[in-house]
Amino acid sequence: MMVLIVAGIVHLPEQLKAHEIPNDIIVQAYLKADGAVANLAIRVPLEAMRDMNFPVHGPGYLELDQISELTLDAAEIWLANFIDVYEGQRKIEDWRIADTRISLPSDRSFGNYQTALHSFSLPDLAKDSLLHYEQALLDVLIEYPIQSNGQNFSIDLNLGGLSLNTATVLTYVTPDGTSRLYEFRGSPGLVELDPTWYESFLRFVISGFDHILGGLDHLLFIFCLVLPCRQLRPLIITITAFTCAHSITLMAAAFGMVPKVLWFPPLIEMLIALSIVYMALENILRNNFQDRWPIAFAFGLIHGFGFSFALSETLQFAGQHLITSLLGFNLGVEIGQLFMIIIAVPILNYLFHLVISEKLGILVLSILLAHTAWHWMLDRYEILSAYQVTNFSLGAMTAEEYLSWFGLVIIISLILLTLKKGFKVFQNKG
Repeated sequence: MMVLIVAGIVHLPEQLKAHEIPNDIIVQAYLKADGAVANLAIRVPLEAMRDMNFPVHGPGYLELDQISELTLDAAEIWLANFIDVYEGQRKIEDWRIADTRISLPSDRSFGNYQTALHSFSLPDLAKDSLLHYEQALLDVLIEYPIQSNGQNFSIDLNLGGLSLNTATVLTYVTPDGTSRLYEFRGSPGLVELDPTWYESFLRFVISGFDHILGGLDHLLFIFCLVLPCRQLRPLIITITAFTCAHSITLMAAAFGMVPKVLWFPPLIEMLIALSIVYMALENILRNNFQDRWPIAFAFGLIHGFGFSFALSETLQFAGQHLITSLLGFNLGVEIGQLFMIIIAVPILNYLFHLVISEKLGILVLSILLAHTAWHWMLDRYEILSAYQVTNFSLGAMTAEEYLSWFGLVIIISLILLTLKKGFKVFQNKG
């Protein structure tokens, strides 16, 4: 009996491994309309197909002659059931799993759509191949009947449950052969593969709104601007200057006008924290906040680069509508800022009227803001200090890059002068 118990304990981990959630997996997928169907070819590690009990022998080698039915079941349960493909507004319901196959980790057939599709016509692996289930890849071909060979497709790859951290690389091949690459983590929701301008605009308005509300450092900077100056006219001037500035650098970054060095993003993140420290200290030491817009403009240029880092991950969903998407993201950010101001101003007015004096309230809140941002700045400086900042050389820039940066400086200068004249007229009218 003792021997049986010991043997069971030794054998138990091998049985449980197939049911554990993998930490990280990468899913490769290709979608292309081909005649009367849209083909979706997917490659996923077999270990992500949990609770399927694939037959194994020895230390975990697959019984390749006994798993064909199980791979079909796994493809339906773990993949096809979690994928929705739309043609226009119509969800394609009558899909079918055309084929599945087990591949070696060294197999390179998913390098492009044609080789991936062709791989399903190749002979299966030899039944006596020694392939551990943790190394095996499951290739699946799903066919979706379509009514036209157009480009108006959307897809919802809800594959985040395959692992703790699922990364999906989807290539959409248009009818003219153009490939569009999408990379995302978890389940991104419905993705329009060839979005209209208004679909891109709406997606990025929502993205900008979500980003500003989820970006605590940006919100605290806005709060620093609002805290001592809640009068409508100077507040409009200050927020407008900040908005114009971050719009400039956001669009510049979207067109690649940022240093191609690893230390630039952590530098910007540190400077954003520094901007909060500075504005909080100014709230403590300064008496007149009516003409604060130049410093808001200067820090807005920095915050624009910060917005661009978040935008870079979602810009792949813009399709052919880059400018429209940038405008939508900017609008979403502005709506988020306005939402923040609408909430903050009456709360602060109430607080300073009934709870604490305005001067003392500004002092206490500014100290708290400066303290918080100071620690952020120190933490981000530690990250920045791990990079070799000296790697960036002006001599390595091309003539085109010099011209682009010169043009950006000219644009910033012209907008700055325009704002100065416009704000002067606006103040005089008041």
